[in-house]
Amino acid sequence: MLTLYAPQGTVAVAAHVALEEAGLPYTIHWISIIQGEQRSPEFLAINPKGRLPALLTEYGHLTETPAILDYIADISDKFMQSDPFQKARARELISFLAATVHVNHAHGPRAARWSDDPAAHVSMAAKVTETMADSCSVIEAVLPNAGWFLGSYCIADIHLYAVYRWFEGDGVAIANYPKLAAHFAAMKARPAVAKVAALHG
Repeated sequence: MLTLYAPQGTVAVAAHVALEEAGLPYTIHWISIIQGEQRSPEFLAINPKGRLPALLTEYGHLTETPAILDYIADISDKFMQSDPFQKARARELISFLAATVHVNHAHGPRAARWSDDPAAHVSMAAKVTETMADSCSVIEAVLPNAGWFLGSYCIADIHLYAVYRWFEGDGVAIANYPKLAAHFAAMKARPAVAKVAALHG
Protein backbone atom coordinates (compact mmCIF):
# COMPACT_ATOMS: atom_id res chain seq x y z
CA MET A 1 0.00 0.00 0.00
CA LEU A 2 1.34 3.40 -1.00
CA THR A 3 0.79 6.46 1.19
CA LEU A 4 0.82 9.94 -0.29
CA TYR A 5 1.56 12.79 2.11
CA ALA A 6 -0.15 15.78 0.58
CA PRO A 7 -1.68 19.16 1.31
CA GLN A 8 -4.87 20.05 -0.50
CA GLY A 9 -4.70 22.23 -3.59
CA THR A 10 -0.95 22.09 -4.20
CA VAL A 11 1.26 20.44 -6.80
CA ALA A 12 0.59 17.23 -4.85
CA VAL A 13 -2.52 17.04 -7.05
CA ALA A 14 -0.27 15.58 -9.76
CA ALA A 15 0.88 12.62 -7.68
CA HIS A 16 -2.66 12.08 -6.41
CA VAL A 17 -4.06 12.02 -9.96
CA ALA A 18 -1.34 9.61 -11.09
CA LEU A 19 -2.12 7.19 -8.26
CA GLU A 20 -5.84 7.36 -8.99
CA GLU A 21 -5.36 6.92 -12.73
CA ALA A 22 -2.99 4.00 -12.20
CA GLY A 23 -5.50 2.12 -10.06
CA LEU A 24 -2.83 1.40 -7.46
CA PRO A 25 -3.84 0.80 -3.83
CA TYR A 26 -3.02 3.94 -1.86
CA THR A 27 -4.04 6.09 1.06
CA ILE A 28 -3.76 9.85 1.54
CA HIS A 29 -2.24 11.36 4.64
CA TRP A 30 -3.36 14.99 4.53
CA ILE A 31 -0.83 17.56 5.70
CA SER A 32 -1.94 21.09 6.65
CA ILE A 33 0.48 23.76 5.44
CA ILE A 34 -1.58 26.42 7.21
CA GLN A 35 -0.95 24.64 10.52
CA GLY A 36 2.71 24.14 9.60
CA GLU A 37 2.53 20.36 9.76
CA GLN A 38 5.21 20.10 7.05
CA ARG A 39 7.65 21.47 9.65
CA SER A 40 6.60 19.08 12.41
CA PRO A 41 9.23 16.63 13.72
CA GLU A 42 7.05 13.77 12.48
CA PHE A 43 7.03 15.01 8.90
CA LEU A 44 10.65 16.19 8.89
CA ALA A 45 11.57 12.61 9.73
CA ILE A 46 9.91 11.70 6.42
CA ASN A 47 11.28 14.61 4.39
CA PRO A 48 13.93 16.80 6.06
CA LYS A 49 13.33 19.41 3.33
CA GLY A 50 9.90 20.08 4.79
CA ARG A 51 8.33 20.05 1.33
CA LEU A 52 5.42 18.15 -0.16
CA PRO A 53 4.35 15.79 -1.57
CA ALA A 54 6.08 12.70 -0.24
CA LEU A 55 5.26 9.10 -1.12
CA LEU A 56 5.77 6.16 1.21
CA THR A 57 6.62 3.00 -0.74
CA GLU A 58 7.59 -0.47 0.41
CA TYR A 59 11.22 0.60 -0.04
CA GLY A 60 11.06 3.94 1.76
CA HIS A 61 9.99 7.50 1.09
CA LEU A 62 10.23 9.41 -2.17
CA THR A 63 10.06 13.18 -2.48
CA GLU A 64 9.88 15.65 -5.39
CA THR A 65 6.99 15.48 -7.83
CA PRO A 66 9.05 14.46 -10.90
CA ALA A 67 10.54 11.48 -9.04
CA ILE A 68 7.18 10.44 -7.61
CA LEU A 69 5.50 10.61 -11.02
CA ASP A 70 8.32 8.59 -12.59
CA TYR A 71 7.98 5.94 -9.90
CA ILE A 72 4.22 5.65 -10.31
CA ALA A 73 4.66 5.36 -14.08
CA ASP A 74 7.25 2.61 -13.64
CA ILE A 75 5.40 0.45 -11.12
CA SER A 76 2.07 0.75 -12.93
CA ASP A 77 3.58 0.44 -16.41
CA LYS A 78 1.39 3.37 -17.44
CA PHE A 79 1.78 7.02 -18.42
CA MET A 80 5.24 6.76 -19.96
CA GLN A 81 6.29 6.08 -23.53
CA SER A 82 8.75 3.30 -24.29
CA ASP A 83 10.80 5.28 -26.81
CA PRO A 84 13.84 6.87 -25.09
CA PHE A 85 13.47 10.19 -26.90
CA GLN A 86 9.78 10.44 -26.05
CA LYS A 87 10.57 9.62 -22.43
CA ALA A 88 13.12 12.41 -22.43
CA ARG A 89 10.58 14.82 -23.90
CA ALA A 90 8.12 14.02 -21.10
CA ARG A 91 10.84 14.58 -18.51
CA GLU A 92 11.90 17.76 -20.29
CA LEU A 93 8.44 19.28 -19.83
CA ILE A 94 8.19 18.01 -16.25
CA SER A 95 11.58 19.57 -15.46
CA PHE A 96 10.39 22.90 -16.84
CA LEU A 97 7.20 22.70 -14.79
CA ALA A 98 9.09 21.88 -11.59
CA ALA A 99 12.14 24.09 -11.95
CA THR A 100 10.69 27.14 -13.71
CA VAL A 101 6.89 27.34 -13.65
CA HIS A 102 6.52 26.18 -10.05
CA VAL A 103 9.19 28.63 -8.93
CA ASN A 104 7.53 31.46 -10.88
CA HIS A 105 4.26 30.73 -9.10
CA ALA A 106 5.87 30.41 -5.67
CA HIS A 107 7.26 33.95 -5.88
CA GLY A 108 3.71 35.05 -5.03
CA PRO A 109 2.55 32.97 -2.04
CA ARG A 110 6.05 31.86 -0.97
CA ALA A 111 8.11 35.04 -1.52
CA ALA A 112 9.54 34.74 2.00
CA ARG A 113 11.66 31.85 0.74
CA TRP A 114 13.81 34.35 -1.15
CA SER A 115 13.72 37.50 0.96
CA ASP A 116 12.93 38.79 4.43
CA ASP A 117 12.06 42.24 3.04
CA PRO A 118 8.28 42.85 2.85
CA ALA A 119 8.83 45.30 -0.01
CA ALA A 120 10.65 42.59 -1.94
CA HIS A 121 7.72 40.23 -1.33
CA VAL A 122 5.40 42.76 -2.97
CA SER A 123 7.79 43.23 -5.87
CA MET A 124 8.16 39.50 -6.46
CA ALA A 125 4.40 38.93 -6.30
CA ALA A 126 3.86 41.72 -8.82
CA LYS A 127 6.07 39.87 -11.30
CA VAL A 128 4.23 36.55 -11.08
CA THR A 129 1.59 37.25 -13.74
CA GLU A 130 4.26 38.18 -16.26
CA THR A 131 6.51 35.20 -15.58
CA MET A 132 3.62 32.76 -15.54
CA ALA A 133 2.28 34.17 -18.81
CA ASP A 134 5.75 33.75 -20.32
CA SER A 135 5.75 30.13 -19.15
CA CYS A 136 2.32 29.60 -20.70
CA SER A 137 3.66 30.82 -24.03
CA VAL A 138 6.51 28.30 -23.85
CA ILE A 139 4.13 25.43 -23.07
CA GLU A 140 1.62 26.53 -25.71
CA ALA A 141 4.39 26.34 -28.31
CA VAL A 142 5.25 22.70 -27.53
CA LEU A 143 1.73 21.30 -27.13
CA PRO A 144 0.14 19.57 -30.13
CA ASN A 145 -2.88 21.14 -31.77
CA ALA A 146 -5.07 18.43 -30.25
CA GLY A 147 -4.68 15.52 -27.88
CA TRP A 148 -2.09 14.65 -25.27
CA PHE A 149 1.42 16.07 -25.10
CA LEU A 150 3.10 13.03 -26.67
CA GLY A 151 0.08 11.58 -28.40
CA SER A 152 -0.75 9.16 -25.59
CA TYR A 153 -1.53 10.13 -22.01
CA CYS A 154 1.61 10.51 -19.92
CA ILE A 155 2.91 11.87 -16.63
CA ALA A 156 3.74 15.18 -18.28
CA ASP A 157 0.02 15.70 -18.97
CA ILE A 158 -0.72 14.95 -15.32
CA HIS A 159 1.92 17.34 -13.98
CA LEU A 160 0.72 20.03 -16.37
CA TYR A 161 -2.81 19.69 -14.99
CA ALA A 162 -1.59 20.47 -11.46
CA VAL A 163 0.12 23.62 -12.73
CA TYR A 164 -2.98 24.76 -14.67
CA ARG A 165 -4.79 25.12 -11.38
CA TRP A 166 -2.58 28.09 -10.45
CA PHE A 167 -3.03 30.18 -13.58
CA GLU A 168 -6.25 31.99 -12.72
CA GLY A 169 -5.03 32.92 -9.25
CA ASP A 170 -1.79 34.16 -10.77
CA GLY A 171 -3.67 36.49 -13.09
CA VAL A 172 -3.18 34.48 -16.28
CA ALA A 173 -6.19 33.87 -18.54
CA ILE A 174 -5.81 30.36 -19.91
CA ALA A 175 -8.32 31.25 -22.64
CA ASN A 176 -5.50 33.27 -24.22
CA TYR A 177 -3.69 29.99 -24.91
CA PRO A 178 -6.01 27.82 -27.03
CA LYS A 179 -3.96 24.61 -26.85
CA LEU A 180 -3.46 24.93 -23.11
CA ALA A 181 -7.18 25.59 -22.64
CA ALA A 182 -8.14 22.55 -24.70
CA HIS A 183 -5.67 20.35 -22.83
CA PHE A 184 -6.95 21.57 -19.45
CA ALA A 185 -10.54 20.87 -20.49
CA ALA A 186 -9.58 17.35 -21.59
CA MET A 187 -7.87 16.71 -18.26
CA LYS A 188 -10.85 17.95 -16.24
CA ALA A 189 -13.12 15.60 -18.20
CA ARG A 190 -11.23 12.51 -17.01
CA PRO A 191 -13.13 10.76 -14.18
CA ALA A 192 -10.02 10.19 -12.06
CA VAL A 193 -9.02 13.82 -12.39
CA ALA A 194 -12.50 15.01 -11.43
CA LYS A 195 -12.49 12.71 -8.40
CA VAL A 196 -9.14 14.05 -7.18
CA ALA A 197 -10.05 17.67 -7.95
CA ALA A 198 -13.13 17.38 -5.72
CA LEU A 199 -10.89 16.43 -2.81
CA HIS A 200 -8.44 19.27 -3.36
CA GLY A 201 -10.93 22.08 -3.90
